[in-house]
Amino acid sequence: MALSLYVFQLIYKFKMLVLVTLCLMVLWATFSYFVDLRQEILKPKSMVEDFRKEDSQKEEKTESTAKVPTVKSFQGPCPALSPYLRGASKLSFKASLTLEEVQKENPQVAKGRHHPTECSALQRVAILIPHRNREKHLLYLLEHLHPFLQRQQLDYGIYVIHQAGSTKFNRAKLLNVGYIEALKEVNWDCFIFHDVDLVPENDFNIYMCDRQPKHLVVGRNNTGYRLRYPGYFGGVTALTRDQFSKVNGFSNSYWGWGGEDDDLRIRVEMQKMKVVRPSADVARYTMIFHKRDHGNEENAERMKLLRQVSKTWKTDGLNSCSYKLLSVEHNPLYVNITVDFSMQPEIS
Repeated sequence: MALSLYVFQLIYKFKMLVLVTLCLMVLWATFSYFVDLRQEILKPKSMVEDFRKEDSQKEEKTESTAKVPTVKSFQGPCPALSPYLRGASKLSFKASLTLEEVQKENPQVAKGRHHPTECSALQRVAILIPHRNREKHLLYLLEHLHPFLQRQQLDYGIYVIHQAGSTKFNRAKLLNVGYIEALKEVNWDCFIFHDVDLVPENDFNIYMCDRQPKHLVVGRNNTGYRLRYPGYFGGVTALTRDQFSKVNGFSNSYWGWGGEDDDLRIRVEMQKMKVVRPSADVARYTMIFHKRDHGNEENAERMKLLRQVSKTWKTDGLNSCSYKLLSVEHNPLYVNITVDFSMQPEIS
């Protein structure tokens, strides 16, 4: 009888021990769950605070003469591929189009800038357009380019760099000016160097920079949508701030038509960088027909200049770009930068 009572008490104590152990395990599991839940709740808050801190640091470094409001979106980064993309579009150009119509179609664009409100753009992109006597072409490009860039959810600004005076047209030097002046306003991540007569047809041709310099014009209507030649690097190109400064920008020595884009490609290759391109079915453009402008005649010296790139690139470029700044006007759809160049030097 005493033995049975002892065994009963032993079993009872064992059961109580198991029960206490189980209770402790439940309490521990519950505590761990709430700790993990609190961490998950705090994680997005921490990400937002980090973004605010990073954005604040960027703004402190930026000198903005235009005083355009910077992006302060806390909804998280935009997706790598925007949900608003439509793909290929059939372009049309209305002869009677006016600037007021284009402004009315883009009410959210202010001083040439726009950014998405629903998310934080992945890059800040400056579009640089060299210009002289192409007002209608510029109007057509602005009409299509603004909605194109907005569908890509970019934080962008459009700069038109206008060459005043009668000196021969210098596309490359104008683009250097655009780069220098645009950086005085915003600490742009990416620069798109864009001819005024080329209009993109497909918004999957993303206007953002890559790890390598990017050439965006694989084909256009007047070449049967084929690459003009294997080393072609003209029309529309995208380089980051670091990539462009690494090659010392464009040469300032190409007066008239031709050669400056090949010069830039040589500079890129000399720095052990590689030109990348989107797929041929996406990187398609419509070239607006025009005759060659007076003052933009073919540059007879271009082949001679191209043979000298390895000797001249360090001293001919961003670090030697001299110009007279006549005005910087912040129009609703773009920033207009007007410059005057002195007569081009003789090629030695």
